[in-house]
Amino acid sequence: MKSIETSGKTAEEAIQNALKELNVTEDKVAIEVLEEGSKGFLNIIGVKPAKVKVTLKRDHIGDAKKFLRDVLNAMNIKAEIHIKEENNEININLIGPNMGVLIGYRGETLDSLQYLVSLVVNKNHDETYKRVILDTVNYRHNRQETLKKLAFKMSEKVRVNGKTLKLEPMNPYERRVIHSTLQNNAYVTTHSEGEEPYRRVVIELKKA
Repeated sequence: MKSIETSGKTAEEAIQNALKELNVTEDKVAIEVLEEGSKGFLNIIGVKPAKVKVTLKRDHIGDAKKFLRDVLNAMNIKAEIHIKEENNEININLIGPNMGVLIGYRGETLDSLQYLVSLVVNKNHDETYKRVILDTVNYRHNRQETLKKLAFKMSEKVRVNGKTLKLEPMNPYERRVIHSTLQNNAYVTTHSEGEEPYRRVVIELKKA
Protein backbone atom coordinates (compact mmCIF):
# COMPACT_ATOMS: atom_id res chain seq x y z
CA MET A 1 0.00 0.00 0.00
CA LYS A 2 1.29 3.45 -0.92
CA SER A 3 2.64 5.65 1.88
CA ILE A 4 4.05 9.16 1.85
CA GLU A 5 5.59 11.42 4.48
CA THR A 6 4.78 15.13 4.47
CA SER A 7 5.45 18.09 6.69
CA GLY A 8 3.75 21.32 7.67
CA LYS A 9 3.63 23.97 10.34
CA THR A 10 1.16 21.76 12.22
CA ALA A 11 0.20 18.09 12.03
CA GLU A 12 -3.15 19.07 10.51
CA GLU A 13 -1.41 21.07 7.79
CA ALA A 14 0.92 18.14 7.08
CA ILE A 15 -2.08 15.80 6.81
CA GLN A 16 -3.85 18.15 4.40
CA ASN A 17 -0.68 18.35 2.29
CA ALA A 18 -0.59 14.55 2.09
CA LEU A 19 -4.27 14.28 1.19
CA LYS A 20 -3.80 16.84 -1.57
CA GLU A 21 -0.79 14.96 -2.94
CA LEU A 22 -2.62 11.61 -2.87
CA ASN A 23 -5.84 13.21 -4.12
CA VAL A 24 -8.01 11.36 -1.57
CA THR A 25 -10.23 12.16 1.41
CA GLU A 26 -9.18 11.50 5.01
CA ASP A 27 -11.41 8.41 5.39
CA LYS A 28 -9.35 6.66 2.70
CA VAL A 29 -6.07 6.79 4.61
CA ALA A 30 -4.36 5.76 7.84
CA ILE A 31 -2.44 8.57 9.56
CA GLU A 32 0.63 8.35 11.78
CA VAL A 33 2.02 11.52 13.34
CA LEU A 34 5.81 11.23 13.32
CA GLU A 35 6.60 14.65 14.83
CA GLU A 36 4.18 17.07 16.39
CA GLY A 37 6.32 20.04 15.46
CA SER A 38 7.30 23.03 17.58
CA LYS A 39 6.76 26.78 17.20
CA GLY A 40 10.09 27.46 18.92
CA PHE A 41 11.08 30.63 20.75
CA LEU A 42 9.22 33.65 19.37
CA ASN A 43 8.27 31.46 16.39
CA ILE A 44 11.84 31.94 15.13
CA ILE A 45 14.40 29.97 17.13
CA GLY A 46 14.05 26.17 17.26
CA VAL A 47 11.05 25.96 14.97
CA LYS A 48 10.38 22.34 13.97
CA PRO A 49 7.86 21.34 11.30
CA ALA A 50 5.29 18.64 12.02
CA LYS A 51 5.74 15.39 10.10
CA VAL A 52 3.15 12.73 9.31
CA LYS A 53 3.08 9.42 7.51
CA VAL A 54 -0.07 8.85 5.49
CA THR A 55 -0.89 5.40 4.07
CA LEU A 56 -3.62 4.61 1.58
CA LYS A 57 -6.11 2.07 2.94
CA ARG A 58 -7.03 -0.93 0.84
CA ASP A 59 -10.11 -0.44 -1.28
CA HIS A 60 -11.89 -3.70 -0.38
CA ILE A 61 -15.03 -2.80 -2.29
CA GLY A 62 -13.06 -1.81 -5.37
CA ASP A 63 -11.06 -5.06 -5.23
CA ALA A 64 -14.24 -7.15 -4.89
CA LYS A 65 -15.99 -5.34 -7.72
CA LYS A 66 -13.03 -5.67 -10.10
CA PHE A 67 -12.65 -9.39 -9.36
CA LEU A 68 -16.36 -10.05 -9.89
CA ARG A 69 -16.43 -8.00 -13.09
CA ASP A 70 -13.54 -10.02 -14.50
CA VAL A 71 -15.27 -13.31 -13.60
CA LEU A 72 -18.61 -12.21 -15.03
CA ASN A 73 -16.97 -11.06 -18.25
CA ALA A 74 -15.14 -14.38 -18.56
CA MET A 75 -18.49 -16.19 -18.12
CA ASN A 76 -20.13 -13.81 -20.63
CA ILE A 77 -22.69 -12.80 -18.00
CA LYS A 78 -24.11 -9.30 -17.89
CA ALA A 79 -24.99 -8.17 -14.37
CA GLU A 80 -24.98 -5.09 -12.18
CA ILE A 81 -22.80 -5.32 -9.09
CA HIS A 82 -24.19 -3.64 -5.98
CA ILE A 83 -21.91 -3.60 -2.92
CA LYS A 84 -22.54 -2.29 0.59
CA GLU A 85 -20.17 -2.53 3.55
CA GLU A 86 -21.28 -2.27 7.17
CA ASN A 87 -19.59 -3.42 10.39
CA ASN A 88 -16.91 -5.42 8.55
CA GLU A 89 -19.56 -7.22 6.50
CA ILE A 90 -19.57 -6.79 2.73
CA ASN A 91 -22.92 -7.54 1.11
CA ILE A 92 -22.83 -8.02 -2.66
CA ASN A 93 -25.94 -8.36 -4.81
CA LEU A 94 -25.77 -9.28 -8.50
CA ILE A 95 -28.68 -8.16 -10.68
CA GLY A 96 -29.23 -9.32 -14.23
CA PRO A 97 -30.85 -11.91 -16.51
CA ASN A 98 -30.08 -15.63 -16.31
CA MET A 99 -28.75 -15.52 -12.77
CA GLY A 100 -29.50 -19.22 -12.39
CA VAL A 101 -26.13 -19.92 -14.00
CA LEU A 102 -24.42 -18.07 -11.15
CA ILE A 103 -26.43 -19.89 -8.49
CA GLY A 104 -25.75 -23.39 -9.74
CA TYR A 105 -27.07 -26.61 -8.19
CA ARG A 106 -28.28 -25.74 -4.68
CA GLY A 107 -26.18 -22.61 -4.70
CA GLU A 108 -22.84 -24.38 -5.20
CA THR A 109 -21.58 -21.96 -7.86
CA LEU A 110 -22.70 -18.94 -5.82
CA ASP A 111 -21.00 -20.36 -2.71
CA SER A 112 -17.75 -20.98 -4.60
CA LEU A 113 -17.76 -17.47 -6.04
CA GLN A 114 -18.48 -16.03 -2.59
CA TYR A 115 -15.50 -17.95 -1.19
CA LEU A 116 -13.21 -16.60 -3.92
CA VAL A 117 -14.36 -13.01 -3.36
CA SER A 118 -13.69 -13.47 0.37
CA LEU A 119 -10.12 -14.58 -0.42
CA VAL A 120 -9.60 -11.46 -2.53
CA VAL A 121 -11.02 -9.13 0.12
CA ASN A 122 -9.12 -10.74 3.02
CA LYS A 123 -5.79 -11.35 1.29
CA ASN A 124 -3.93 -9.21 3.85
CA HIS A 125 -4.10 -11.20 7.08
CA ASP A 126 -2.88 -8.28 9.19
CA GLU A 127 -6.15 -6.40 8.56
CA THR A 128 -9.56 -6.92 10.19
CA TYR A 129 -11.39 -9.87 8.65
CA LYS A 130 -14.38 -8.90 6.55
CA ARG A 131 -17.26 -11.30 6.02
CA VAL A 132 -18.48 -11.48 2.43
CA ILE A 133 -22.07 -12.36 1.53
CA LEU A 134 -22.77 -12.79 -2.18
CA ASP A 135 -26.38 -13.07 -3.35
CA THR A 136 -28.57 -12.78 -6.42
CA VAL A 137 -32.35 -12.79 -6.99
CA ASN A 138 -32.77 -13.12 -3.19
CA TYR A 139 -31.51 -16.72 -3.34
CA ARG A 140 -29.96 -16.73 0.15
CA HIS A 141 -33.18 -15.66 1.89
CA ASN A 142 -35.35 -18.06 -0.10
CA ARG A 143 -32.99 -20.99 0.53
CA GLN A 144 -32.88 -20.18 4.25
CA GLU A 145 -36.67 -20.22 4.47
CA THR A 146 -36.76 -23.56 2.63
CA LEU A 147 -34.22 -25.03 5.06
CA LYS A 148 -36.16 -23.79 8.08
CA LYS A 149 -39.32 -25.48 6.81
CA LEU A 150 -37.34 -28.67 6.20
CA ALA A 151 -35.92 -28.52 9.73
CA PHE A 152 -39.37 -28.17 11.32
CA LYS A 153 -40.83 -30.93 9.13
CA MET A 154 -38.03 -33.41 9.85
CA SER A 155 -37.97 -32.62 13.57
CA GLU A 156 -41.69 -33.35 13.80
CA LYS A 157 -41.12 -36.63 12.00
CA VAL A 158 -38.46 -37.59 14.53
CA ARG A 159 -40.69 -36.56 17.44
CA VAL A 160 -43.61 -38.69 16.20
CA ASN A 161 -41.67 -41.76 15.03
CA GLY A 162 -38.84 -41.63 17.53
CA LYS A 163 -36.35 -42.55 14.81
CA THR A 164 -33.13 -40.68 14.10
CA LEU A 165 -33.02 -38.93 10.73
CA LYS A 166 -29.96 -38.11 8.65
CA LEU A 167 -30.44 -35.27 6.19
CA GLU A 168 -28.75 -35.05 2.81
CA PRO A 169 -25.22 -33.58 2.70
CA MET A 170 -25.14 -29.80 3.05
CA ASN A 171 -22.53 -27.08 3.06
CA PRO A 172 -21.54 -25.42 6.38
CA TYR A 173 -23.90 -22.46 5.91
CA GLU A 174 -26.94 -24.69 5.32
CA ARG A 175 -26.07 -26.93 8.26
CA ARG A 176 -25.87 -23.87 10.50
CA VAL A 177 -29.39 -22.87 9.45
CA ILE A 178 -30.72 -26.31 10.46
CA HIS A 179 -28.86 -26.33 13.79
CA SER A 180 -29.95 -22.76 14.59
CA THR A 181 -33.59 -23.45 13.72
CA LEU A 182 -33.77 -26.46 16.04
CA GLN A 183 -31.42 -25.41 18.84
CA ASN A 184 -34.29 -24.59 21.22
CA ASN A 185 -36.56 -27.44 20.15
CA ALA A 186 -38.02 -29.20 23.18
CA TYR A 187 -38.01 -32.68 21.62
CA VAL A 188 -35.01 -33.08 19.31
CA THR A 189 -31.31 -32.30 19.16
CA THR A 190 -28.96 -32.02 16.19
CA HIS A 191 -25.33 -32.66 15.33
CA SER A 192 -23.26 -33.05 12.17
CA GLU A 193 -21.37 -36.11 11.04
CA GLY A 194 -19.20 -37.15 8.09
CA GLU A 195 -16.46 -35.45 6.12
CA GLU A 196 -16.82 -32.57 3.67
CA PRO A 197 -18.38 -32.38 1.14
CA TYR A 198 -20.61 -35.19 2.43
CA ARG A 199 -21.08 -33.86 5.94
CA ARG A 200 -24.73 -33.94 7.00
CA VAL A 201 -27.05 -32.97 9.87
CA VAL A 202 -28.42 -35.68 12.11
CA ILE A 203 -31.71 -35.08 13.99
CA GLU A 204 -32.53 -37.29 16.93
CA LEU A 205 -34.78 -37.37 20.01
CA LYS A 206 -33.48 -35.74 23.15
CA LYS A 207 -32.64 -38.24 25.84
CA ALA A 208 -35.04 -38.32 28.74
